[in-house]
Amino acid sequence: MPFTVAILTLSDLSSRGQREDVSGPTIRDLVQQGGGQVLRSLVLPDERAEIARTLAAWADEGVIDVIITTGGTGLSPRDVTPEATKEVIEREVPGIAEAIRVESLKKTPMAMFSRAIAGIRKQTLIVNLPGSPRAVQECLEVLLPVLPHAVETLRASVQEHPRG
Repeated sequence: MPFTVAILTLSDLSSRGQREDVSGPTIRDLVQQGGGQVLRSLVLPDERAEIARTLAAWADEGVIDVIITTGGTGLSPRDVTPEATKEVIEREVPGIAEAIRVESLKKTPMAMFSRAIAGIRKQTLIVNLPGSPRAVQECLEVLLPVLPHAVETLRASVQEHPRG
């Protein structure tokens, strides 16, 4: 089943044009290979309010099935992506972040420093990924096979439980 995706890269350096965003295009390529259609892509600085505002706006449009963020999930004081995501999600989906960390730990012990989360706002799934292109690829190997089912479930919930 095709699904729609938005990619949000969080990086102070990339947002200022001081470093090329490699993770965003990596996500785009892998999502398209996995049957998804990328509708939006944006690079923002590590600013919590701006991240939260963008996530909420994209989810509230009702067009995007999955928002994938990259960057800002580590231990640095500027890494605020999980906090911004928590501000906007209505329900957390901890199994996604847990599964990604379990698989990532098989490749590097540094995966234990990931604070990434996943959750739902309206009918949009939001998933935080790390900022490195290699980590993004490894995480998407875990995530992409289950995305069609997640999207199908979220879409069905709209039909089964209309909001009034």
